[in-house]
Amino acid sequence: MVKKTQKVANRILFFTRNFPRRNLLFIGGIFTLLAILSVVPEDEPDRTKLVTEPILVPIEFEPLEIVNNQIDLHWRSEEVGKGDNLSTLFLRAKFSAKDVHEISTSPKGKLLRNLFPGESLRFGTDKDSNLLQVHYVKSPLEKYVYTRQGNKYQAEKRLREPEILLSYREGVIKDSLYLSGKEANLPDKLIMEMANIFGWDIDFVFDIRPGDSYSLLYEDRFIDGEKLGVGNIIAASFTNQKKTFDAVRYTNKKGQSDYYTPEGFSMRKTFLRTPLDIFRISSGFNLRRKHPIHKKIKAHRGVDYSAPRGTPVYAAGAGKVIESGFSKYNGNYVFIQHGQTYVTKYLHLNKRKVRRGQTVKQRQLIGTVGSTGYSTGNHLHYEFLVNGVHRNPRTVKLPQARPITANERVAFRQTVEPMLSQLAEYQDKSQLALVEGNSSNAN
Repeated sequence: MVKKTQKVANRILFFTRNFPRRNLLFIGGIFTLLAILSVVPEDEPDRTKLVTEPILVPIEFEPLEIVNNQIDLHWRSEEVGKGDNLSTLFLRAKFSAKDVHEISTSPKGKLLRNLFPGESLRFGTDKDSNLLQVHYVKSPLEKYVYTRQGNKYQAEKRLREPEILLSYREGVIKDSLYLSGKEANLPDKLIMEMANIFGWDIDFVFDIRPGDSYSLLYEDRFIDGEKLGVGNIIAASFTNQKKTFDAVRYTNKKGQSDYYTPEGFSMRKTFLRTPLDIFRISSGFNLRRKHPIHKKIKAHRGVDYSAPRGTPVYAAGAGKVIESGFSKYNGNYVFIQHGQTYVTKYLHLNKRKVRRGQTVKQRQLIGTVGSTGYSTGNHLHYEFLVNGVHRNPRTVKLPQARPITANERVAFRQTVEPMLSQLAEYQDKSQLALVEGNSSNAN
């Protein structure tokens, strides 16, 4: 083995002595490089890639409020009082007439020219007291935000949706719907709405009897945990003289809301039963009535509704005003044509609010109660004609409004059935509680 090693060493020595020096250096370099590479672990990542791949560093963006200088605004508020206008509010907040001019001439600036008590303005300024933003708060659910852009303001309408919770109330009438409603802790708004819903079928002045009852499911509206007030009646039931009427609210695909029977027939008739809200009948329909002024038997082809002067008078139905004027006998009067069949007449008005040829909607204000013409006191004389023949407005059969259309029926059922079921469930619970209460009292 020693001899063999010595023999290899002699050959290498001969090779190095006789091989050109330049080539020898080149070969030595190659062997050195191979030796270095042989000691690098095979599983170590390629370091050229670590050098050339981009390094991703997360960038933190400033919040939008800081970018728009909104987070540093200082705020002050001014509530609109009686007699206030935009100038007085800006003056109280210590802003100039120039500020008033710039915001009032901006888009939607006209909204600020008609402010009402209870509304408010909020002013946002920077650290140098420069006005940058104004909030016009019309209600807890609606406001307009005016943001300064140079010498002008850009306006944005912002709406909030309240939280809706359903509440239930019921009552039994002893004397009047209003007093019964107050006893059941119903707000005036809901009492009037209930009267409007069922007023097409029930005369709440003459048809109500002790023992009549009602129940209703309605909206309570909240914002930020605070109660704003009541919303709409969702479903209701009214029993008058042992006959029950049910109504449910439905909003169609066009966004129009109204009340219907569970079968889809509109609660609304083509005509109002009476064209005013507050009244007493001073003289009914009587073809042989003795005239209070002329003292002669003369047909009274209408109904006289006594009411305070200035009480609003509404169009009984949609139509066209064919007469609006004054005469010695009728005083201020309005006649409305409803299609080819019906005409309604309104006499002795204090003021007329419509003109001849004008198209009116049902329950549109057309005048106010007065005592003009041949009249012994403030009242509305109301006539209802069918094909030119006078009919008693209190008893004439009113044409029904259009029912739910065929393409709405499926959506109608899907919407109203849960509401009616919930109303029925509350009614059952109330009846059960009443029965249990009576049983415990008997024991």
